[in-house]
Amino acid sequence: MAASGAATTNIMLAIYEKKTTTVDLYRPLRNYITFTYSEREAQNLEDDLQTLKELRLDVERVIDPSPAARRDVLQSYFKVLCLVETRFPISPDSDHINTVTFTWHDAFKQKQKASQQNIHLEKAAVLFNLGAAYSQLGLSFDRTTVEGRRQASHAFIGAAGAFAFLRDNAATKASMDSSTTVDVSVVCAGMLERLMLAQAQECVFENTIAKGSTPGVCSKICRQVGLYYEEALTALNVAPLKDHFDKGWISHVQLKAVLFYSEACYRYSLELHEKEEIAEEIAQLRSGVSALAEAKKSSKGAAAQLLDAMSKLGVNLSCNLERAVKENDRVYLMRVPSPSSLPPLPAFSLVKPMAMNEVLDASKKKMFASLVPDSSAKALSRYTEMVDDIIRTQAEKLQQGSELTRVGLKEMDLPDSIRALEGSSLLPADLKEDVEAVQISGGPAGLESELQQLRDLRGVNQELLVQTEELLQKEAAEDAQFRSQFRTRWTRPQSSTLTKNLQDRLNRFAANLKQAADSDARIERSVRDHSTLMSILDRRPIENALPTLARPIMSLDANEDAVVGSLKQSLRQLETLGAQRAGLEDMLKEMKRKDDILPKLMTSTGSYEDLFRKEIAKYDHICEEISQNIEAQEQLLMQIQAQNDEFSSVFNLEDFKASREKCYKQIQAAIAKYREINENINEGLKFYVTLRDAIANVKQQCSDYVMTRNIQCREMMEDVQRQMAGLGFQDRQNMGSHNYLSFGQPPQTQRSSSLQPSDPQPGPPCTQSPYYQPPEQPTMPGYGHPHLNYGSNQHPPPYHIPPASGSPYPPPQPQQQPPTNHDYGQPAYPGWQGPYYNAPQPGSFPRPPYTTVPSPYPPPNQSGYYKQ
Repeated sequence: MAASGAATTNIMLAIYEKKTTTVDLYRPLRNYITFTYSEREAQNLEDDLQTLKELRLDVERVIDPSPAARRDVLQSYFKVLCLVETRFPISPDSDHINTVTFTWHDAFKQKQKASQQNIHLEKAAVLFNLGAAYSQLGLSFDRTTVEGRRQASHAFIGAAGAFAFLRDNAATKASMDSSTTVDVSVVCAGMLERLMLAQAQECVFENTIAKGSTPGVCSKICRQVGLYYEEALTALNVAPLKDHFDKGWISHVQLKAVLFYSEACYRYSLELHEKEEIAEEIAQLRSGVSALAEAKKSSKGAAAQLLDAMSKLGVNLSCNLERAVKENDRVYLMRVPSPSSLPPLPAFSLVKPMAMNEVLDASKKKMFASLVPDSSAKALSRYTEMVDDIIRTQAEKLQQGSELTRVGLKEMDLPDSIRALEGSSLLPADLKEDVEAVQISGGPAGLESELQQLRDLRGVNQELLVQTEELLQKEAAEDAQFRSQFRTRWTRPQSSTLTKNLQDRLNRFAANLKQAADSDARIERSVRDHSTLMSILDRRPIENALPTLARPIMSLDANEDAVVGSLKQSLRQLETLGAQRAGLEDMLKEMKRKDDILPKLMTSTGSYEDLFRKEIAKYDHICEEISQNIEAQEQLLMQIQAQNDEFSSVFNLEDFKASREKCYKQIQAAIAKYREINENINEGLKFYVTLRDAIANVKQQCSDYVMTRNIQCREMMEDVQRQMAGLGFQDRQNMGSHNYLSFGQPPQTQRSSSLQPSDPQPGPPCTQSPYYQPPEQPTMPGYGHPHLNYGSNQHPPPYHIPPASGSPYPPPQPQQQPPTNHDYGQPAYPGWQGPYYNAPQPGSFPRPPYTTVPSPYPPPNQSGYYKQ
């Protein structure tokens, strides 16, 4: 065993290779070719024999110790061994190659070794070393980086594939001989496969954490790491592995299993905390803490890095547990289940053993190709066709038998009627999926919370509308107060002339809200009216709502139990026959996979037809079992038909079927009504969100308007006060003008000499406003403010979006309004060109969704906010 760990990365394990002794394959194989074929054939295959000899030497002597180089050598040698196996019979038999003996030492107990005169031990040992090379390759990568962990995971997957291939293809044959070792046994190969998968999944988990995945995803991946380690630990705790491996191995795997179980509990608790499922969160945290505490008692001799990781995790679990308990005691007051009552943590595997069939496929190698006679190749092809025909014919029989059973039971309504009698009826699959989708989304019981969201959003819109109206009302009241105080000196336009368009929009918003409130009321009424219908969807499980098949009230002979018992017994027998058919089909395929007669063809001296008859005969017993199975099924179906007729007459199945169908329709109607109401609620939520954005946009415009008016108010107050104090009286008398800029001071002392106003025209003060310039003239210095245009050139507000098809909210339409005319013969005030707020605002707010039809909602059979 080799171990490696980097920085904060947990320690991992690799396997040492098995050791072997020198074996001469060149001379025995060349002699066999010469004796069986010819010296010339042996000379032609000299290069292939030399290649085989060099590969065996490379396996014996580690010339390049790098894991990648060892992996390539072992893969090449194994492919050649597959070619040798089909062409050279190596065994103790006198007419075979009986001078070759392969010897291999146990990888974990070096003093133990095995020697066999067949190629099975050699192939098993090479596969073991291939898995070991892959595991060493995994440790060679830098697992402190994302890329390093990805490469390491791929290498461990390769190791798992090699050990799985050893278990499935070579371990059994290698263990048949009296001389064998534990490391190439089926049990050991399976344990090593699980261990390598655990380390591969662990690398994936570390990368998942590095990418910042959600706690739920991390928990599933982490739990699968623990499951792989637990499977490996199970094999290590029983013979023959229990006494074959060092205690350090068992301790390491055990602590890893506990560590990743506790880590999964920790990650899963984070997800539960987000969902506010505080009771289960506490139970999971306690389970993780308990597992860590138990493992620490037997952690003597474990790696320091592993113990440190367990300690840190224990601190995190304890802190979160203390916090969760306090929250539950103060807020939730929920009953905490015991950890033993919790369901298993969800797990998800992202790794699987590498498919070594392709990696170790020797079909493309041309070595020793000439040793297969053409007659043998053709004979093998003919035999394969014969086997394929048998497999195809028998598979069709099995499929027809299964189909007859399925159709027959469906016509007799079995086993559904038996389940109904026992109170365990099942919904049709499609209907059950619909019900589960409704229950997952909250079900009818959750509609109240969605209705509350509608109420809350409507309240937010109403509050926002009131705040906006108060802004305009407050500014108008202040303007009216100053206008009353200063009379003709207060010459700026009245607020009502500037805010007419804003006020109209707010009025339309108010109308929208009123109509939407009516729609909400209809939805709530629909929920109340159909609550009884939809209540069936809240039954958990939904099968509880299905009717049960009642026993007859009166019975003359009281044989109901006997009728039901005999029918159930026949159904169990039918199920057994079905399982037998599945096993027979698998047996056929497995027999074909293992049916390799090439060595026999190559060594046969008699007729090929005699050999074929002998080999095909091994399929006869399976074909006979299939025929017996089909015949037994036909007789059993006839018996079940008769028993079901009696069952139907005793229990009045027709009434039950009608009642069940009625229940199905009720569930379907409830699902349809729930979906309709839910769609209406969602449409309402979308409407309120859109309207909220529209009102917020108008509120911002009103705030900007009020701010600008306040600035002008202060400046006009200063001017009016100076006028009332008699400033600039002499200038007004000389110039005969009411122009504000020339009032009370010479031109060079004006507040801004950079702009020269045009010559004023004399006239009475009320016929010309002294505070504003015409639109084509520069803005007066005292009132020059940034031009905050709220007209149609603005970018569309966030609620200006095209409506969905079938929506009850029509697209926004431009409002055509005549331009506002003031009696002042001039702009409202400098910086505000024309009807600043009264200008049309195309697309600036959603039109009322229900102002053009008598009903605020679309007619039936149309999608929309509310359906009747």
